[in-house]
Amino acid sequence: MSEKVILSQTLFEDLAMAISECSHDRIFVLTDTTTQQLCWPLLKDFAGLRHAAHIVIGATDTHKNLDTLATVWQALGEGGATRHSCMICLGGGMVSDLGGFAASTFKRGINYINIPTTLLSMVDASVGGKTGINFNGLKNEVGVFSQPQQVIINTQFLRTLDDENIRSGYAEMLKHGLISDDDTWAELLNFDLARPDLAQLQEMVGRSVAVKARIVEQDPLEHGIRKALNLGHTMGHAFESWAMRHQRPILHGHAVAYGLVCELYLSSLLTHFPTEKMRSTVAYIRDYYGRLPITCDDYPELLELMRHDKKNVAGSINFTLLGNIGDIRINQTAHQECIEEALDFMREG
Repeated sequence: MSEKVILSQTLFEDLAMAISECSHDRIFVLTDTTTQQLCWPLLKDFAGLRHAAHIVIGATDTHKNLDTLATVWQALGEGGATRHSCMICLGGGMVSDLGGFAASTFKRGINYINIPTTLLSMVDASVGGKTGINFNGLKNEVGVFSQPQQVIINTQFLRTLDDENIRSGYAEMLKHGLISDDDTWAELLNFDLARPDLAQLQEMVGRSVAVKARIVEQDPLEHGIRKALNLGHTMGHAFESWAMRHQRPILHGHAVAYGLVCELYLSSLLTHFPTEKMRSTVAYIRDYYGRLPITCDDYPELLELMRHDKKNVAGSINFTLLGNIGDIRINQTAHQECIEEALDFMREG
């Protein structure tokens, strides 16, 4: 069953309702150092959290690891959390992924509420019940499916974001457009990311979340159609892990954008995705995300990272590709030569 997603206009009222519907003896609020500074001030006057215990973890994906997870478990234990406690994850995708995993495993599972504060977490990480941490140099290697009680999406938090984080989230919106319909896709390609109109973006966020929520409801545990949401991610996760290994970390959405370039190219090669639509999408991505500085010497490492992807079956690298906008082809495979050709296209095409 999918979580309840609230597109909030009145943050305090919606949070009060969410807490009242989540029976609890104690409330914990999880933030990272960035959201504690920039986003907690928007909630600090809310009476319902006056007695909440705070857990603050390090910011960025480099802290999405076993040590941080243990720190959260320890803080819950020392704070007197029981199976009837509730945790509010206030932050971006790293906070909701790690916080949801911590909540889902502490005492075999306590309730949690997500309040996403980045565009990426609003349209992706906070919705859908995937939780986890990075492990052994691999992205989201350990985790569980566990739905939050509620997700409260209030776009006033977007005013705390810089351009890079707006663009990071927008890449997931592009993905949602590609797997939905021509009108949504066209609207996304016409949006000016250099000077984003936050009022228009708020409306687009609602439509983007609806795309993901509709797919997750059909397939909560990713046995079939939910794999549509992996478009751009087989290569994107490899780029993200590669960048982390080389101490040149990139934001998740930027990795997905580069992954979309490659996987749309594969789609044009293998599943007849229209070349014109591929090139206009790729041009938009190059305008706003540039190019990832890989060389052909990096190909073996990237292929090795792709072979570790959780979606793979019997050693074959598994892709979600498209036959057209909204024409989703899950469980596709590609020969190494095709993958390398797609990497060439990303670098030089």
